[in-house]
Amino acid sequence: MSRQQLDRLLRPGPGRPGRPGQAADDAGCAVLHVDLDAFFASVELIDRPELRGLPMIVGGGGSRGMVMSASAEARRYGVHPAMPLARARRLCPQVVVIEPDPDRYADVSRGVMEIFRSVTPLVEPVGLGEAFLDVAGAVRRLGPPGRIGRLLRDRVADEQRITCSVGVATSKFVARLASGRAKPDGLLVVPADRTITFLHGLPVGALQGVGERTEAVLQRLGLHTVADLAHTPTGTLRRALGDATGAHLHALAWGHDPRPVLAVQEEKSIGAEETFARDVDDPAVVLRELLRVSERVAARVRSADLVGRTVVLKVRFADFSTITRSRTLPERTDVARIVYLTARELYLALGLDRARIRLVGVRMEGLIDVAASHRQPALDERPQGWREAERAVDRAGARFGAGAVRPAALVADP
Repeated sequence: MSRQQLDRLLRPGPGRPGRPGQAADDAGCAVLHVDLDAFFASVELIDRPELRGLPMIVGGGGSRGMVMSASAEARRYGVHPAMPLARARRLCPQVVVIEPDPDRYADVSRGVMEIFRSVTPLVEPVGLGEAFLDVAGAVRRLGPPGRIGRLLRDRVADEQRITCSVGVATSKFVARLASGRAKPDGLLVVPADRTITFLHGLPVGALQGVGERTEAVLQRLGLHTVADLAHTPTGTLRRALGDATGAHLHALAWGHDPRPVLAVQEEKSIGAEETFARDVDDPAVVLRELLRVSERVAARVRSADLVGRTVVLKVRFADFSTITRSRTLPERTDVARIVYLTARELYLALGLDRARIRLVGVRMEGLIDVAASHRQPALDERPQGWREAERAVDRAGARFGAGAVRPAALVADP
């Protein structure tokens, strides 16, 4: 469905409340889906204005890495998130590749979520770059949902200097579809009484849970649009897709999505991972990377004034199979040495020998504020110990740049 068709579909009709610039009647449409446009790439452009107008992607891991975000200019060449970097470079040889800066993205995301929570406590983040909001309780104070959506877009642009797209509807599923149709930097209201018409004009691939394989099955049945699927007997869908999937898609095709917006507090875990340029089977190389990642995670925990209780190790093998192992510490910590030694023990306990490894990661969970932890020094820690030393490294990094001081094992040979 084209943007012009959508405009005609959602334009206020006779007798509907509306005013110039209001796309449609938003009465009863209390669910908003806000999606930050090309979030990581947009954040990078704040600090790198010279890259505006150029094809740019955010990605890491060398030729084995993936595209995490792509600017509008890069997308015109067919580049999109989750694409291998090597393919992105083939599609757009002049593309500028930026290493991701997770701390920066997390900071901007926190600022955006604070804007959302200033409007309603019912905010359900989905990763760093999008969220659902239930604004029913804010209508009397701030006006109808469409106006609240415009307010949020203006505040995100003014305060965080990035753009977002907003979908306004009666359910999470339809609101998310609407924000996708509003991209980039737009707002789309799907009125309650036009929801079915909006849905039935979409391809079946727009339904949540329809991937390439499911879409191929539906198309073999001659079902190309949501309307086709909606008017197919549920029994036929159950036989073709299984009981759960068939019933779920049939319900969505008629706009049935009872899921509420669930208020979620800021995620209390911090992690980092690294993909090797080539599969690695040398334990010394893996342990050195675990040290590097542990240093990065602990520094982020300290910068957030948090301490954590659980260390999680992630290992992905050459065949893309992935395992995780975790250990809960006797006391919460923000010390990289403790994080690394714990991750190291978890890795060695796996007994991988010469297994070929593609990626390693470390995550700290069970995070709480330092002030609430009543932290005591570890039994083997001197009064002025590892934590103070690492805090001094943090100060040196803030003054002279990240990596100015680092463990000797991470200093490259001449």
